[in-house]
Amino acid sequence: MKRLILTLCLASTLATAPLMAASTSSADYTSADYREQWHSDILTGYQTLATLSQNLAKQAKTYCQAPSTEGLEQTKQVWLEAFLAWQQIRFVDFGPVEQGNRAWQFQFWPDPKNLVARKASYLLKDDAPITPEKISESGVAVQGFPMAEYLLYDQTFNSSESALPADHTCKLLVAVTRHIAENGETLAHDWKAFQTDYVGSDQYTDTTIRAAMAGLEILEERRLATPMGLRGNGKRSVYNADAWRSEASLIAADASVQGLKQHFLPAFSKLLKDRGHARLAENIDQQFNEVLANFPELDRPMAPLLADDKAFRSLQSLYIDVTQLTALVNDRAAVELGVVRGFNSSDGD
Repeated sequence: MKRLILTLCLASTLATAPLMAASTSSADYTSADYREQWHSDILTGYQTLATLSQNLAKQAKTYCQAPSTEGLEQTKQVWLEAFLAWQQIRFVDFGPVEQGNRAWQFQFWPDPKNLVARKASYLLKDDAPITPEKISESGVAVQGFPMAEYLLYDQTFNSSESALPADHTCKLLVAVTRHIAENGETLAHDWKAFQTDYVGSDQYTDTTIRAAMAGLEILEERRLATPMGLRGNGKRSVYNADAWRSEASLIAADASVQGLKQHFLPAFSKLLKDRGHARLAENIDQQFNEVLANFPELDRPMAPLLADDKAFRSLQSLYIDVTQLTALVNDRAAVELGVVRGFNSSDGD
C-alpha cells in the first residue's frame, strides 16, 4: 500500500511535468535551459507537497470533529502521503526553502535529544490555547511532520490519557497540520516567483547539483549508515533513523531517491550528455534504477531488519547501491562538471 501511494504521487507529477524538446540540439542549449527544466520539475514537486499538505490539514480537522478508529487510520495515511511528498523534494536546500528555516519547519531532524516529544509534553500540559501564533513561536520542533507523527504514532504517548482524540491533543494536531499546509502553499508560490532569479543566475546550476549531492550524502551517511551502526558508536539503532515512529524510514528513503530521479535527474542527465559524458549519464540513470530495485521489498519497518542479521543483508544491499550512486554523482559527475562540494545547512550539523 505504501508503494502504491508513492507510485500514485509520482504518476500525478509525471503527468504535469513538462518535457524539454527532444529535437533541440545540444548546441542550442545554454546553462539557463537546464535551470528552466530544474525550476519546472522542482515546482511540480513543491505543488504536490502543497496539495497533499492541504489534504492532511483537512483530514486532521475532519477527524478531530468526529473521531473514530477509521478516521485515525485515514489521518495516518494522509500524513504519510504528505510526508513522502516532502521526502521527494527535501534535497532542495537553497532558495525560498531557506527563508525562515522552512526546511527545518517541515522536518526537524535529527532529533537526538527527543525535543519533539519534550515540546509536545510541554504544550499539552500548558492550559494556554493552542493557536497559530503559539505554533509559530514554539520553534521548528513543533511545526512540522515529526510533531504530527509523534501525536499520531508514538506508542508511549498513545497509551497515555493525552492520546488522540483528547481535546488539547486534537487542537495541537490541527494547528500543526495547518502550519504545514500553509508552509507548503507559500513555498510553492515563492518558488514559482523565484523563477527569474533562478534561471537568470549561472551560479544556481552548481547550487542545484550541490543540493542533490548533499541529499545523497545525507541519505547514505545519516539516514542509512548511522542507524545501521556503520557510523557513530557502531551500534544499530532505529532511533537514529528519521520517521522511526511511523516505521516509514525506508519508504521515505525510497521517496527521496524517486524524487531525485524525477526532479533532478532529467536536466542533470541532459547536461552531462551535452558536455560529452553520455556514458556517465547512462551509468547514473542505471544506478538510480539499481537503488530503486531494492523496493518494494524494503517498504517495511527498519527495526526488524536491524535486529536480525539475515534480514540486515537487504539493508546492506540498499546501502551499497546508494553508496555507488553517491560516488557516481558526487565524485565522478561533479568532477567532470567542475562542481566543488560545499557546506550545506540541512544535514543537522
